[in-house]
Amino acid sequence: MLIRAGTAGDWPAIWPFFHAIVADGESYTYPDDIGSAVAEADWMAHDQVFVVEDEGRVVASAVLGPNRPGRGAHVANASFLIDPAQSGRGIGRRLGQHVIEQARSAGYRAMQFNAVVETNVAAVRLWRSLGFDIIGTVPEAFDSRRHGLVGLHVMHRSLLEPGQRAGSA
Repeated sequence: MLIRAGTAGDWPAIWPFFHAIVADGESYTYPDDIGSAVAEADWMAHDQVFVVEDEGRVVASAVLGPNRPGRGAHVANASFLIDPAQSGRGIGRRLGQHVIEQARSAGYRAMQFNAVVETNVAAVRLWRSLGFDIIGTVPEAFDSRRHGLVGLHVMHRSLLEPGQRAGSA
């Protein structure tokens, strides 16, 4: 498996699993009828786009950028898409570790996920195992196709090295 920077030319390979994940209705707040052009404009516009290639085929993607502009730009945000046909192979873990390291290298001091669906137990378990804490849950903020109204977790982890102080630059 190869994790590399994504390019505009990767979008045709990302779109089928992006579309499948959104259509599943269990993990992203994108509208059901989002088209490829709108999805591409959103996903590919992030500061950094990553793809995972396996045997020359794109099987996952992630994006990384600041969670907020200006005075919030020291906290990273990221989103992940793993082709559902590839689940259970450890791709999400490897991509998550890679993105955390890229965020740390880029100088971000923390990473925050604003909307992890509480019933997406695989994602919650993965992020907790990679050092994220649930710092709050917005009740009934996500309309799950299978579970109805469920909460969205806000998850956070520091990217500081041990011994680095939170207030120091």
